[in-house]
Amino acid sequence: MEIKGQAAIVTGGASGLGAATARALAASGAKVAIFDLNQKGAAEVAASIQGIAVTCDVADAASAETAVKQAAAGHGPARILVNCAGIGPAKRIVGRDGPMPLEDYEKVIRINLIGTFNMMRLVADAMQPLAPLADGERGVIVSTASVAAFEGQIGQAAYASSKGGVAALTLPAAREFAQFGVRVLAIAPGIFGTPMLRALPQEAQDSLGAAVPFPKRLGEPREFAALVLHCVHNGYLNGEVIRLDGALRMAPR
Repeated sequence: MEIKGQAAIVTGGASGLGAATARALAASGAKVAIFDLNQKGAAEVAASIQGIAVTCDVADAASAETAVKQAAAGHGPARILVNCAGIGPAKRIVGRDGPMPLEDYEKVIRINLIGTFNMMRLVADAMQPLAPLADGERGVIVSTASVAAFEGQIGQAAYASSKGGVAALTLPAAREFAQFGVRVLAIAPGIFGTPMLRALPQEAQDSLGAAVPFPKRLGEPREFAALVLHCVHNGYLNGEVIRLDGALRMAPR
């Protein structure tokens, strides 16, 4: 799909991978709507790319439905959806204080997995009646999984299972939406230099980067964004979860 002129939605676009993706899409000519609960951050990114910021709780049905309608009113129905909204708290299933509170697990699943599904179902529904493009395509959905979906570490049970769900959602969604010309993909990033990791001491960042076979550094959000652009451009990519990790395979801890 050619990106120029297309309406795009990026969830979690106020910072990190989402912000980099929003900027890359806008630089390629897309009309970008940034969905985030961080109103200030979303507004700042939107202003820098001449996009729009929409307050949205991706895990809430009504909030997401309203946000999708608001974005469509401003830019038209989206042909590109990039799901970047997510959280990643570390907590053991059974820690020193006993079992993980169930609500902590539920929160991660709600935002990372249910939020991805919620946005997917709403945006795909709006894509289906659109006129097909020259190649018969109506839209592209790219979600964010993680290498933790495959090699979850100790303390990552909630995060890993949520991202495993995102990975497992990708192929059945791609098969279902194939009849409408909507492709579905996911990217599984490794260790990236998001604001959370960049807040760590430089020695800690260097140690994390040294664990990557090559290149021995943290991934850059722009590299994630570049892969999103390729996913949109390459019409034969569909139903796949693509690792972006410098050949990293996570150890147990």
